[in-house]
Amino acid sequence: MSASSDNPADPFKKALAEATKVMANDPELAVSFSVDPAGQTAESIRLPQVSRRMTREEVLLARGTADAFALRHKFHNAKTAAKYMPQGQMAKDLYDAMETARIEAVGAQHMPGTAGNIDAKIGNDALRKGYDGITQAADAPLATAAGYLIRHLATGRDLPKGAENVMNLWRGFIEDHAGDTLDNVGDLLGDQQAFAKFARQMISDLGYGDQLGDDPDGLDDDEDTEAKTGEDEDEQPDSTGDDDSDGEEADASPEQTQEDQQDASQAEVSMDDQADTEMGEETEMPDGEAPIEPPAPMPVSDADPNYRVFSTDFDEEIRAEDLAEAVELERLRAYLDQQLEPLKGAVSRLANKLQRRLQAQQNRSWEFDLEEGILDAGRLARVVASPTTPLSFKREKDTDFRDTIVTLLLDNSGSMRGRPISIAAICADVMARTLERCAVKVEILGFTTKAWKGGQSREKWLADGREITPGRLNDLRHIIYKSADAPWRRTRNNLGLMMKEGLLKENIDGEALEWAYRRVVNRQEQRKVLMVISDGAPVDDSTLSVNPANYLEKHLRDVIAMVEKRKAVELVAIGIGHDVTRYYDRAVTITDVEQLAGAMTEQLASLFDDDPRKRARVLGMKNVG
Repeated sequence: MSASSDNPADPFKKALAEATKVMANDPELAVSFSVDPAGQTAESIRLPQVSRRMTREEVLLARGTADAFALRHKFHNAKTAAKYMPQGQMAKDLYDAMETARIEAVGAQHMPGTAGNIDAKIGNDALRKGYDGITQAADAPLATAAGYLIRHLATGRDLPKGAENVMNLWRGFIEDHAGDTLDNVGDLLGDQQAFAKFARQMISDLGYGDQLGDDPDGLDDDEDTEAKTGEDEDEQPDSTGDDDSDGEEADASPEQTQEDQQDASQAEVSMDDQADTEMGEETEMPDGEAPIEPPAPMPVSDADPNYRVFSTDFDEEIRAEDLAEAVELERLRAYLDQQLEPLKGAVSRLANKLQRRLQAQQNRSWEFDLEEGILDAGRLARVVASPTTPLSFKREKDTDFRDTIVTLLLDNSGSMRGRPISIAAICADVMARTLERCAVKVEILGFTTKAWKGGQSREKWLADGREITPGRLNDLRHIIYKSADAPWRRTRNNLGLMMKEGLLKENIDGEALEWAYRRVVNRQEQRKVLMVISDGAPVDDSTLSVNPANYLEKHLRDVIAMVEKRKAVELVAIGIGHDVTRYYDRAVTITDVEQLAGAMTEQLASLFDDDPRKRARVLGMKNVG
């Protein structure tokens, strides 16, 4: 049985994908789930990944994102939007934010259940971006605040905490400058063209009229007529015909389709009691349909069902580029390169050695002087010289080199600060570049916590009465520096994030290893390698202060035992100044961080070695230095 066939999240994802297609009114729409950022094109929608745990936060975020994208696919006409799009960047941001608010408000009018789902998405985005902690308007994005205000006025719904904070910081300014214009917003939601004109007026009222560019209605009548009719016919597959306000059938059809969708969505996607309450009041179940029963609570860990976590509400799986601006990542990458300039020569030589060993196994090899096969043209001269000599044939040998993925899991704990994390970052970078040249996919992950001493999880534990032995008591931060399918050239700056002050905190290795294992085990590659680089045992003061002293270490051992027993992934570990051989079967300990590049190279090369005795000898090394 495949690893993914018993995933309890699969029925939910299938139901959500089908409901999204119905809401978007496009049965050909491709809907996928990925750890990469959510997004959409004219033909596809990419939703946030939902793990086996199916936490309430994951489910609501996936549903909210799906609703938002489906509504945009249905109610947003790209050609109309492009026609009225301003030229300046700030004006564009305001225009896009208000158009998004319009789409979501139209959806809420016809299907009130979508409003609650999208609230969850807005709340998640606001929390991730720290909007709840902003105290000055200058630190809050005006465009985002304008979009929030339009949505609030159009739907009458309160916003999630962080979003409401941003809206209120700018609300006085917006209403002072554009209050008269805002009075008409509720009458324009169903007409994208009229709303686009309203948005341009708002932009002008807020002082950005110089960024609007030419008046799009200055086109001659023929061009204008062609633009309007083209939108309603076939030029945009996601167009809903909202721009034509004269046709009563066009106005009625989207509403009817939405009501049908709402029934399907409610029946198939309802996954928890609170979400059902938000959406169930507006919908009746279709005859013969029954809501999907919520799955039984899954254990936090597949390796140890008794492993407990006090709260996962504050955990974070995040891309490196979402933790720092692009300019800062570029600066940190330059600093990383500068720190490791003296090592580049040695590391490059080791990388070239690894590349030669890998490519040698990928090269084609042949058997010669056979009685059948492919005619060996190189030996025809012998036949010409001696006609009685028989023809020679050759045949290509089979190669054992299989389609492979390598995951590098880097300890981002505070004890790695300084030279260890610098060398770990540059070695991961060189390995990714080298393996990519050899057609081996590489994923680079990091693990730490969001706070020292427990963070929000501990604060909640204190407020809830200090439960005895609550389990893990800190907020995880799992970082994706490079996904397996992302090319190295697009992600090289991400590794500079490890140089960011304040990033490195506690390390909870067991959950990080299980997270990395779950990511790689469901990949399609034939061979999967997971390499862990750490400088110590799991340590989190908040957790260990209220649980048994070996709580985190026991869980790490249980996860390692599970991974090694299942044999779906080859697990290798490198300890920096710490003996990890007492945890991992395949491990090496180095005493100097400068030996890391060589150890990584030898460990990876040995995994691809044809000689099993040599492979066992390298993998059996206990200490270097």
